[in-house]
Amino acid sequence: MTGLILLVILVVIAVVLIGMYNSLVQLRVRCDSAWSDIDVQLKRRHDLIPNLVETVKGYAAHEKGTFENVAKYRSQAMQATTPEGKAIAENQLTGALKSLFAVAENYPQLKASEEFTQLQASLSQTEDSIQNTRRYYNAVVRDLNTKIQSFPANIIAGMFGFTPCQFFETAEADREPVAVKF
Repeated sequence: MTGLILLVILVVIAVVLIGMYNSLVQLRVRCDSAWSDIDVQLKRRHDLIPNLVETVKGYAAHEKGTFENVAKYRSQAMQATTPEGKAIAENQLTGALKSLFAVAENYPQLKASEEFTQLQASLSQTEDSIQNTRRYYNAVVRDLNTKIQSFPANIIAGMFGFTPCQFFETAEADREPVAVKF
C-alpha cells in the first residue's frame, strides 16, 4: 500500500514537472514567433523608406544631411540582431524619419504629391503594425520572464537553460509629448 501511494506521488510530481517544462517551451516558441512578426514589420518599414526618401529628394535635393541620416540609420537597423540592438537602431531611424517628414512640411507641392501621400500612409500603417506586434511580443516576454522567475518553474527553467528575453522598448524621447510651436 505504501509503495502504491509513493508511486502515485511520483507520477503526480512527474506530470507537474512535465507540464511546467512544456509551458516554458510553449512560451519560448511564442516569444520567438512574436519576434519574427516584429522582424517582418520592420523589414516592410525598411523596404518603404528608400521610396519615401527618393520621393522627397526630388523636391528637396539640398537636404542631403537628412537623407544621409535616414540611409545610415536604416542600414544600422537592418544589421541589428538582438531586441535591444534593434530597439536602439529603430529609435534612431524613427528620429531620422521625423526629420524627413519635417523637411517635407516645407514643400507644399510634395505634400500634395499622390505618391508621397501613399508612401506616407503605408509607412503610417506599418508603424501601427510595428506597435501592435511590439505590444504582443512584450506581453509574451513578460509571461515567459515571469514564469522563468516563479517558483517552482524557475528550477525547471534553470535545469533546462531557459533564460529571460529582452523587451522591445521605445526610446525615452518617443514617450514625451511632441512640442507644437506656432
